[in-house]
Amino acid sequence: MTQLLVIHHSPSRSVRALTDAVLAGTRFAREDPTEVAELLDNLEVRELPALAFARDEANHEDLLAAEGYVLITPANFGAMSGALKHMFDSTFLQIGGALGADGSADSSAGATKGRPFGLLVHGRYDTTGAVRQVLGITSALGWQQAYAVQELLGDVDDAALDSAYELGGTLAALLAG
Repeated sequence: MTQLLVIHHSPSRSVRALTDAVLAGTRFAREDPTEVAELLDNLEVRELPALAFARDEANHEDLLAAEGYVLITPANFGAMSGALKHMFDSTFLQIGGALGADGSADSSAGATKGRPFGLLVHGRYDTTGAVRQVLGITSALGWQQAYAVQELLGDVDDAALDSAYELGGTLAALLAG
């Protein structure tokens, strides 16, 4: 069975609502009695809080077991959440990240290279630094961006929830085949 891993740090009502919308999007076709629904029967969507990596409830094996990822983080002081950064810090080398002789990232042959991912970042005023950080790491891993980065600012409205839903649905459909 193909697995989509939704890794999130959802400390606020806003980010939790966006995470719930992404998860709802991953199930969209299961509510539709068409062929697409049958495709998603072979897809497992797993929700995993980024903090699980800090509590030793998750590790690199969780990332290796998935064929694709949705990453969800608030933008905290211009950066991705510490929980998501810890997830990357504690798994980078085991999931295929490598460092070149000069200390730069080398994504030439990673274990997760080529896997699709989506990214949602919510911030009050700015998401630029958080997006740059996550995309730098995913690039170093050789992951392939499968959907436009969702940079959502301010209060979470219906348009933001719709964007999150579409992100989840797109990644689920992509992995389901």
